[in-house]
Amino acid sequence: MRTGVFVFGGVEMSDAGAGPPASTERRSSQEEMWRATEQLADLGVDCERLGYDVFWLTEHHFQHEGYEVVPNGILFGATLAARTSRIGIGTMFNIVPQWHPLRLAEDFAYLHNVSGGRALFGVGRGTVPREAEALGTRIGSFDNPDQAAADRLNREQFDEGIEVIRAAFAHERFAFAGRHYTFPPPGIPDRGGFVGPLTLVPRPRHPVEWWQAVTSPPTLEAAPRKGFGAVFWLKHHDVVRAWWQRYSELHAAHHGELAPGEKRMLVLAYRIGDSREEAMASVRAGHDEFWKFLGPYGWSRGYRTPDGAAVPAGLIPSLEDSLENRTWLVGTAADVAEGIDAYRRELGGLRELCLFPNMPGDPYGLTREQLARYAEEVRPLLG
Repeated sequence: MRTGVFVFGGVEMSDAGAGPPASTERRSSQEEMWRATEQLADLGVDCERLGYDVFWLTEHHFQHEGYEVVPNGILFGATLAARTSRIGIGTMFNIVPQWHPLRLAEDFAYLHNVSGGRALFGVGRGTVPREAEALGTRIGSFDNPDQAAADRLNREQFDEGIEVIRAAFAHERFAFAGRHYTFPPPGIPDRGGFVGPLTLVPRPRHPVEWWQAVTSPPTLEAAPRKGFGAVFWLKHHDVVRAWWQRYSELHAAHHGELAPGEKRMLVLAYRIGDSREEAMASVRAGHDEFWKFLGPYGWSRGYRTPDGAAVPAGLIPSLEDSLENRTWLVGTAADVAEGIDAYRRELGGLRELCLFPNMPGDPYGLTREQLARYAEEVRPLLG
């Protein structure tokens, strides 16, 4: 089982939790946010030393609140590649509609090549209107009154952007004409002639491993058609099991049968304590800050009520809700190992596990401790 680590990359907060301040009222200093960036680079080095296989960051912009302070995981990844030799490096996710697709292709190819083929290409459509609309797209969200039109535009830009990137990666010369992008634009003069097909410089020198966030039924249908690996997070365990199987069926229809657990990744938040009560007390503030921040964007829509019904839009789950849905594993090392092993049994195999150890506001010293405890206490129990 390949085990990754995923971190948002935020500032430390002494007042994290369900109460005030509201997430919209937070404002971190530039010094705090840069210190978090430095801590993240150190954390990536620690993950390699502890034997983890992949270090994942995330792409976000304009977050003066301090929750996610790295706007370019590829640029960060190039720095981490210079400080490490083995660990995979990925962004969960590069938000394709917020990029010029050829700049994204160039930048990723550079990281992949300079790291010796260690980069993983995570792609997504985004979640935050503030970021999307400032960077050339739109996104459907529970606080966006024009969800359908925004979502349609975003999906079109995403799909065309992916086509452009795949063509640029695969062919020495390529051209593309779509609704949103045309490369090269027609009629560009060049030294007595006109520009023809383009060549990406550099192209990837190693095979590219693609992963996509699968958070909605349309994306569940689209990702296996594209042949991308699917990343599942923040869904009730019954939903994970159903979507896991559906992805396998769709992939088989388009590309052939998958081995158990192949091309599907499960992300789980966790906290280890000497007792379950200690672990619960340790994680509650960070869990509640997570949902205070992300619940209004609809991130809890994959949760279910105790009777299996869909939850209300914009639900802010309690820690007990997250334990019931099994999106958080909290307890002793044995409890966490048993939670992972239960998923292995239910899913018929688990090849790709990604751990989320750093809750919003957590001290980075606590995160290092949790990564070490998982490596030393949980991993041996999983065999």
